[in-house]
Amino acid sequence: MHKKIDLNCDLGEWQDISQMDSDAAILDYVSSCNIACGFHAGNAAVMRKTVELALQKGVAIGAHPGFQDLEGFGRRPMPVTPQEAYELTLYQIGALHGFVRVAGGKLNHVKPHGALYNQAAKNRLLADAIARAVKDFDPALILYGLAGSESIRAADSIGLTTAAEAFCDRSYQVDGSLTPRDQPGALLALPEDSIAQVLSIVRDGTVRTLTQDDVTLAAETICLHGDGEHALQFAEVLTRALREDDILISPLRA
Repeated sequence: MHKKIDLNCDLGEWQDISQMDSDAAILDYVSSCNIACGFHAGNAAVMRKTVELALQKGVAIGAHPGFQDLEGFGRRPMPVTPQEAYELTLYQIGALHGFVRVAGGKLNHVKPHGALYNQAAKNRLLADAIARAVKDFDPALILYGLAGSESIRAADSIGLTTAAEAFCDRSYQVDGSLTPRDQPGALLALPEDSIAQVLSIVRDGTVRTLTQDDVTLAAETICLHGDGEHALQFAEVLTRALREDDILISPLRA
């Protein structure tokens, strides 16, 4: 039986639809996309256009809620209560769902963004609140979260379907967490390093850390950051490498 993996990308993180050429091209390579909902990036016009493009290309659509922080792109840690996390998650899912429904599509999953994602990965109370917001909106939705994180455990505990996520363009620590972006080596800049990391995760269930340790990492979906300088190039070479290794790129469907 062929191995398979979902390849997802964070998209719609622009403020003008004239900037979206790379998003449209990336959609030719990925199986799922996570669309910004206006809080950390994006706006109503960009959300609408990204949804339309994803549906045209048969790519599964997810909501990508983050902190209300356009200036910091949602990547700055913020103090947030579980109730606030619940509300901002529910609000943004609802916003994107409106565009998906009007376009004749179906919302497939939810993946928190940036600092919200990272804080929930370690804070069970935040993870519980986000999982509850997803389930309250639609218990059929899939919650994407960092493999081995509190986000996955929280969703599992209330019966949500989960997708354990790994990253093609970020390095790892020995505890399975991502290297913080402000530390050296946090981002993988070379396509060959990204390919090696993804193939190791998909084929062997392991990832090599910055300290050159191999740690177990079981993932069902691989993320490519759409705002990266070489995002389209990474999408092209990753897709080619996976197909050459007889690995099927396929979405996880709710």
